[in-house]
Amino acid sequence: MASIAKSVDASSLAEVVDRILEKGIVIDAYVRLALVGIELLAIEARVVIASVETWLKYAEAVGLTVPPTTERVPLTA
Repeated sequence: MASIAKSVDASSLAEVVDRILEKGIVIDAYVRLALVGIELLAIEARVVIASVETWLKYAEAVGLTVPPTTERVPLTA
């Protein structure tokens, strides 16, 4: 009886990266360090990992992008 072993290919990592870029991932963190009620350090971070196409699609939906204007700005020397 022959046994068939399933191996993990390097392409699985590429598939994971492709899925993350396609769907996007957001990490939202807020850290506060206080001692005896005195805030010593506060860190707020939002990290977005996505392809440009994915980010633009969702950013436009929530109003984070500014629509392009048809007005031309004159160049000055």
